[in-house]
Amino acid sequence: MRTNALPGDILLRSPLLQRFPVLLGEPVASGILARLDHELAWQQPRLHLHGREHPIPRRQVWMGDGEAQYRYSGQDFRPQPWHPDVARIRETVVERLAAAGVAARFNSVLLNRYANGEERMGWHSDDEPELGPAPLIAAVSLGAERPLRLRWRRGSCSAFNVWLPHDSLLLMGPGVQEQLQHALLPRKIPGLRISLTFRWVWPKAGS
Repeated sequence: MRTNALPGDILLRSPLLQRFPVLLGEPVASGILARLDHELAWQQPRLHLHGREHPIPRRQVWMGDGEAQYRYSGQDFRPQPWHPDVARIRETVVERLAAAGVAARFNSVLLNRYANGEERMGWHSDDEPELGPAPLIAAVSLGAERPLRLRWRRGSCSAFNVWLPHDSLLLMGPGVQEQLQHALLPRKIPGLRISLTFRWVWPKAGS
């Protein structure tokens, strides 16, 4: 699953935000998109927000090593075993980042399935305690191109978009989650999109 590495676009230097335009190459990327869409057991958990229970506006799968348990919005998520395609993507991401001088390791991934542009992800930072004080997140996008909206948590700098095309990789280095929030807002953009956000979850003591 290797392809000729293209240099990444450095969008921010401190904290590091870098986009790599091609990760897997075609037809590999489109083949994986189709297989993940049909082969994964997509879920739509219900979360408690403002005293009410709501289904999330997308579908997801939490996947990874057995000890990579994750708590989000009051719910515990136990990982499904690695799908072979996702495991190979993880290897490719680690290799691409190493070639760019970034050492990374991942024991888990959150996959989000957006059926169309109306499905979304609200404002948040990936800063749960299980991720440690300065997590490194690598996000792979497959399918319809959509913009990730980012805003600074403090200060007066303007929010901005990072467009994520099919088969791209976005590196959110240490400090990004502390200093910025991000969201995938509704857009009138047709087509399926699947995102894979790789991260390292620190195992709980005694697990």
